[in-house]
Amino acid sequence: MFDNLTDKLSSTLKKLKGQGRLTEDNIKETLGEVRIALLEADVALPVVTDFIERVREGALGQQVQSSLTPGQSMIKLVQAELVKMMGAANEDINLRAVPPAVILMAGLQGAGKTTTVAKLGLWLKTHKKKKVGVVSADVYRPAAIKQLQVLANDLDLVFFDSDVTQNPVDIALAAIDAAKRKFLDVIIVDTAGRLHIDDEMMGEIKALHAAINPIETLFVVDSMTGQDAAITAKAFNDALPLTGVILTKADGDARGGAALSIRHITGKPIKFIGMGEKPDALEPFHPDRIASRILGMGDMLSLIETIEQKVDKEKAEKFAKKIKKGEAFDMNDFREQLQQMESMGGVSAMLDKLPGVGNVSQEMREKVNDKALSRQIAIINSMTKQERRFPDLIKGNRKKRIADGCGQELHDVNRMLKQFLMMQKMMKKMKSGNMANMMRGIKNNVRGMGIKR
Repeated sequence: MFDNLTDKLSSTLKKLKGQGRLTEDNIKETLGEVRIALLEADVALPVVTDFIERVREGALGQQVQSSLTPGQSMIKLVQAELVKMMGAANEDINLRAVPPAVILMAGLQGAGKTTTVAKLGLWLKTHKKKKVGVVSADVYRPAAIKQLQVLANDLDLVFFDSDVTQNPVDIALAAIDAAKRKFLDVIIVDTAGRLHIDDEMMGEIKALHAAINPIETLFVVDSMTGQDAAITAKAFNDALPLTGVILTKADGDARGGAALSIRHITGKPIKFIGMGEKPDALEPFHPDRIASRILGMGDMLSLIETIEQKVDKEKAEKFAKKIKKGEAFDMNDFREQLQQMESMGGVSAMLDKLPGVGNVSQEMREKVNDKALSRQIAIINSMTKQERRFPDLIKGNRKKRIADGCGQELHDVNRMLKQFLMMQKMMKKMKSGNMANMMRGIKNNVRGMGIKR
């Protein structure tokens, strides 16, 4: 996410490191490059103009601290303005209503609205401990109703049936009434999308909004449409009292124009951001954390939250005790570590949350291959119980049998075994408490995390 913008901003701000102080000339030159970087990221021109002016005023004014280097000063200013641009702080979803709290979802066709309804339902169920129901009022696309039903069943959400012969208002009102009888906390209403904004669409969703009076009206928009996402959101906001925005497909957006433009243009907060196809790949939008990611400074808070949510604590404690006792690190342990990494979205999902990612070349980032994790797990699954317990047994014909069993090449098995040995050595260093050696081991084992040479 934001890879292109991160690269350009990082290289631009690095140039200030050699300067003795901030001057009008180096401020002007730096901001000229920042302006180009933002425009290339498809940030809306009015947003860029306002942003550059604010940073210029801060750099030339009293806000620059003499204790900071020019580079640090400019980074601090740029980060503060990025946060302001995106909304200062995360705005939590509002559920303060007599149950069920009604959430209305709007958006154009293809933005990922129906899948986002299910993701939001799962998030509310998991993080807010709410009983959630969903209903589709999309009477133009029969597949949308079936799609939502399948997703709801998979995620154990309450699904209220509907069909294309019904009126959207009748569908929503009936579902809300049924949700009351089932004592649900929240009901999410999916609506019809169109390929473009039209009077018929706006009239229909206005009538639906007036009939159900939702506590939240969320606009779902594809982040890869750049500043067009902000323009579309504004058109919807002019017709509907939107309470927030959900950005989808942000994991595939290397520019970031939508995230940086929407709040400024619509005045509405981005409440969630979609970071992948998996049902749990929906995150609350934290402007301060996103600003840190954009500047290559990482997002350790989100990374810690992901680890806390996804890592099996009981297994982690058991593993820690095993290492502390000095017991051998075997293939079962290695498989478990790979599975934990996979459950957190793989290396690519974690990479931009790590500090210093701006120093990792684009070429290296493109070599991240999360499919390597599942291939490594498949190799281990192809081993016998004895081989997983005693990896030293794996030689010669055993390697060939393992490769054939998982449909991979012999060199794939050899590569995985090499990575295992590196991890095994690292675990011994953890036991001995030599943190410096362990950190060197982690750097040397980058390939084991899915990066190929």
